[in-house]
Amino acid sequence: MNSNRPGPDRWFQREGLALLTDFYELTMMAGYFKYDRLHQQVCFDYFFRALPPHAGFAVFAGLDPLLDYLEHLRFEADDIDYLRGLGIFDDNFLEFLRGFKPHLTVRSVPEGTLVFPFEPVVQVEGDILEAQLIETALLNFLNYQTLIATKSARICSAANGEPVMEFGLRRAHGPDGGVSGSRAAYIGGCAVTSNVLAGKIYGIPVSGTHAHSWVMGFDSELEAFRAFARHYPKKCVLLVDTYDSVTSGIPNAIQVFRELHAEGVPVRPAIRLDSGDLSKLSKIAHRMMTEAGFENPLIVASNDLDEDLIADLKRQGAKINAWGVGTHLITASDAPALGGVYKLVAVREGDAWRSRMKISSNVEKATDPGCKQLIRYYDAEGHPLCDLMALADEACPASGSLGGRSRVFPHQHVHVQGAASSQLLLETVFDKGKRRLPSQPIDIARSRAQAQKEALAEEYKRLRNPEIYRVFLSDALGSMKDRMLGGIEPM
Repeated sequence: MNSNRPGPDRWFQREGLALLTDFYELTMMAGYFKYDRLHQQVCFDYFFRALPPHAGFAVFAGLDPLLDYLEHLRFEADDIDYLRGLGIFDDNFLEFLRGFKPHLTVRSVPEGTLVFPFEPVVQVEGDILEAQLIETALLNFLNYQTLIATKSARICSAANGEPVMEFGLRRAHGPDGGVSGSRAAYIGGCAVTSNVLAGKIYGIPVSGTHAHSWVMGFDSELEAFRAFARHYPKKCVLLVDTYDSVTSGIPNAIQVFRELHAEGVPVRPAIRLDSGDLSKLSKIAHRMMTEAGFENPLIVASNDLDEDLIADLKRQGAKINAWGVGTHLITASDAPALGGVYKLVAVREGDAWRSRMKISSNVEKATDPGCKQLIRYYDAEGHPLCDLMALADEACPASGSLGGRSRVFPHQHVHVQGAASSQLLLETVFDKGKRRLPSQPIDIARSRAQAQKEALAEEYKRLRNPEIYRVFLSDALGSMKDRMLGGIEPM
C-alpha cells in the first residue's frame, strides 16, 4: 500500500484498495476481457431485501467513503505482481489492469436518507468489467454503515431526545469497523463518540469520563474523584459504581461537587452508572443529589444498553438523562448484517437498454428490471406517503392520485391517494469516472437523517411492529416485470 499519510477526510489509505474484492469478481472480469466484452454497457442496482428486525426504515450511510474509493481506484504494481503469482490470469489481462481507471456513472440517494426494502438506493452504469469489479467493495461500504446508522436511529428514538453517546470502539469488529461504525452511528443520531480517531477524521464531538481503574489506582474513591475534578473541573462526570454506588460512589461524588461549588466552579453535577439496577440506582442518585441542592444533575447510564432496554428504563421512570451505548450499537447485535445486494438490471444493446431480471422460486427475490428512477411522495403535512419505482425515462405524476403495481405480484394494481408533492431521490454523484458530489461535512448527512426521521409518521417509527412503508412499481415497470415473469418478454 502507498505509505503516504491518509488525508484528513479518511482514516485508511485511499490507494491500495483495488483488491478489496471477492476473487470471483476478478475471474469474471478476466472472462469478459477474453471474450472482448470490455465495453458492454450495463446497469446494476444496489438494494436490500429486508430491514433489520422490528425496524420500520433504514438510514442510508457509507456513500462518501464509497465515492472516495471510486475516485482513487487503481491497481498498484504490487497488486499486479500478486495476481500474476496466482497463476490464473494471463499477461494481457494483467496489463489491462495496470492501466485501469473506472469511468462509471453512479446515481445515489443522499447520505442520511431514509430508505426501504427493494428500492434502488444506488445505481451503477458503465462497462461491465468496471461495474463488476466494484460490487464487493460497494456492498462492504454501504451495508455495514447503513446497518449501524439504522441501529443508532432506533436507539436515539428510544432515548426520546436525550443524548446518546457511542462507546463501541473496544467491541467493534476491528479498527475499520470501529471508525466506520462511529461515523455511521453519528449519522444515525448519536450525539458524541468515545472514538478519538473518528472525532479527528470526521469532526464528531468526543466524550469520555474515567474508568474504574482510575478510582482503584488511588487510596480512596473520594481522593480519586477529587483528583479527576481538579484536573477536569468543567467536564467532570464521575463513575460511581466501582465499590458501592449508594453507600460510597454517589455520596463521594456529591462531596466533590459541593467542594467545586464552594470554590466557585460552575459545574453541572454529573455521574455515570455502569452496573446494577439502573432504574432504581438512578432514582436514588437523583433524590440524593437534589436533596444536596443540585436541581438538575446529569445521570448517565451505560452497561450493555440497547433500544429495548432504554425504552423499558424510561417506562420505569428512571432518572437517566444521557445514555452510553457500545456493544449492541457498534455490532448491531440483534441483526449483525444488512442483506444488501447488487444485481444486474439492464444491458445496453446498440442505442437502447434491454432490461434484465433475476427470477426465483421465492417470488419476493425476483428483481425489478430496468434502469429506474425513485420518487418519494409526501402528503399535505409533509410526511412521506409512499415511494414509487419507475422506468428511468418514464413520465410520472408529481402529485395527486397515484396508480401502480405491486412489486411482488406485479399483476395487482395499487392506488394511493393524497400525494401533495414529490421528490426525485436519485442524483448523479459520480459521472463517467469523475466525482460530482464533493466530500461533505458529516453533519449534513446527520441533519438530513434527523429531519427525515422527524417527518416520518409515528407508526413507522415504533420499536415493535412498525407499519410497513409502501413501495410500489409504476404501471409501465410493473407491466414489464409481469410480462417477463410470465415468459412473454425475454429476461
